[in-house]
Amino acid sequence: MRTTYGEATVRLYHLGDGVEGGQAETLFYGPLDEAMAIAAAQSETVQDGLYLATDNDVVAYLDLLEG
Repeated sequence: MRTTYGEATVRLYHLGDGVEGGQAETLFYGPLDEAMAIAAAQSETVQDGLYLATDNDVVAYLDLLEG
């Protein structure tokens, strides 16, 4: 994810596994800090399919933690 800050507006969504490639379910839209807290509270299975989107980038939640 490009340089950002805790108050940056992001979309936290879960990309499900489906026959047609799954569907994206938005869990939260708001500040990055809150999105990270919500993502951390999810089960490991859900975390595996979480993504954060800004105006110009998308990153998997788990990849963001590793970075």
